[in-house]
Amino acid sequence: MALKPTIYKADFNLVDLDNNRFETLKLTLAQHPSETLNRMMVRVLVYAMNYHQDLSFTKGLSSSDEPEIWQISPDGRVEHWIELGQASPDRIRKGVSRAEKISLYAYGSEVDVWWPKHKAAFEALSKLSVFRFNSRQVDKLDSFVTRTMELTLTITDGELYLTGQGEELTLQVEPLL
Repeated sequence: MALKPTIYKADFNLVDLDNNRFETLKLTLAQHPSETLNRMMVRVLVYAMNYHQDLSFTKGLSSSDEPEIWQISPDGRVEHWIELGQASPDRIRKGVSRAEKISLYAYGSEVDVWWPKHKAAFEALSKLSVFRFNSRQVDKLDSFVTRTMELTLTITDGELYLTGQGEELTLQVEPLL
């Protein structure tokens, strides 16, 4: 019998001063059995950073043909393909062929090894932006997780300020490409 995902609920206040966006979101998150809490929280942050009314979570780890998050226009076009982690150039090429815009958000302690190895291949891909989360900051995200969360993310001058469950964390996201 296959393991089932763990379901989390989040009331999420987004205060994006950089883009003059203020949203109150009610999110239902399915944590894949092989997904860490930190990875799930990176998904939430990336979703909020790229928020649009047509943005949605996909099957994620359960699908090799979909990104983690995507924005589908009302006419069915993939407007934004968003991947997480240390994806291969082959995986990102799928997005390049299907979407108008592709973003990759890398995180983890191995990014310093992964990025130089794949940088040239990524530079050859059009429509791609690559960002990097600080791994020490990401390692603290699991302290925000409860089955029912109330979170606030404030984005200003490119920095993220996350509060919730009595915790506070500042995160930097560095553009790599």
